[in-house]
Amino acid sequence: MAKPKQIKRRATDGRPLSQVAALPYRVVDGGVEVLVMTSRETQRVIIPKGWPMKNRKDWKSAQIEARQEAGVIGDIGRKRLGQYLYWKRLESHFALVKVAVYPLAVRRQLADWPERHERAQTWISAEDAALLVDEPELGAIILDFAQSRAAGLLAADSKAGGRQAMAAPAAPSLGGSPT
Repeated sequence: MAKPKQIKRRATDGRPLSQVAALPYRVVDGGVEVLVMTSRETQRVIIPKGWPMKNRKDWKSAQIEARQEAGVIGDIGRKRLGQYLYWKRLESHFALVKVAVYPLAVRRQLADWPERHERAQTWISAEDAALLVDEPELGAIILDFAQSRAAGLLAADSKAGGRQAMAAPAAPSLGGSPT
């Protein structure tokens, strides 16, 4: 995680800050579902994201963030799906942040993880996830992924009885309080 002084220094040079995100997904009944969660402070609907980690590839940092923030473990894609911009609230100002998004095929959802009590989360259709997130560019990335050839192949494989999609435990709805 970047230190506050580093964030302030980089935020004032005019360039966007960089973050990485995982798009946790699973295939259920031939359709793509996405895990969304709430942010800790503003309770906005987001996907797991964080600062790049020193000495780690961006996709690996995204995978680690997904485990810490959402308690999901799976296979992460090494090629990003896309990137989006958003305004991050810092202590004294807002900073523009560019987020690289990597697909995460969820294999397992942990019963306990570091930020479990700080966020609500739920599995929803990719179409609904795209509508709920505040960032239009992220919504487009989610829809593009769900309609992609790769997601279509996963869905067909699921319907044909191939590698079965993970059945996750029920998660609290985003409207309720985190458990």
